[in-house]
Amino acid sequence: MKRAVDVLASAAGLVVLSPLMAVVALAVRATSPGPVLFRQERVGRGDTRFEILKFRTMRVGGSGPLVTTHADPRVTRVGAWLRRTKVDELPQLLNVLRGEMSLVGPRPEVPRYTQHWPREQASVILSVRPGITDPASIAFRDENALMAGQTDPERFYVEEMLPRKATMYVEYVENRTFLGDLRLIARTILP
Repeated sequence: MKRAVDVLASAAGLVVLSPLMAVVALAVRATSPGPVLFRQERVGRGDTRFEILKFRTMRVGGSGPLVTTHADPRVTRVGAWLRRTKVDELPQLLNVLRGEMSLVGPRPEVPRYTQHWPREQASVILSVRPGITDPASIAFRDENALMAGQTDPERFYVEEMLPRKATMYVEYVENRTFLGDLRLIARTILP
């Protein structure tokens, strides 16, 4: 049932949101050189790898940590708005339609960060499709602002935030329900 809802909702979302996505694509392309979409390897169900899709919010060719802070100079002006409104996440509806992700599930991490999950947590987290939203996404909605004051944002992420998120991911997987997923979607859309 969850997969059927994912397919129907992601397909409908792509159709309904296509005008907004077209405008965003033009804005990304017009305000900084490079591709419209950002692609990054993430870890999915069963420890499989896939490319997550997002609208590109950063300048191409910049180096730095995998995590970003509120005032990261790599983020473009349009990118800052996309991140703040979470519109940069809309291309993930394609990941959902393709079966790599679900609307609700633990957020997919890059392989480098999943190595920090304890084995017993990783086996639970990776037993389901990752999602566009989950309880940790809502709790850490302003993640970039939380890391802004850190001297080493990536270390803070790995040592402080990642363990808290992993615990929330496991709690979600062990207690998920269809109605709970609907509530999480509503809380994500209507903060």
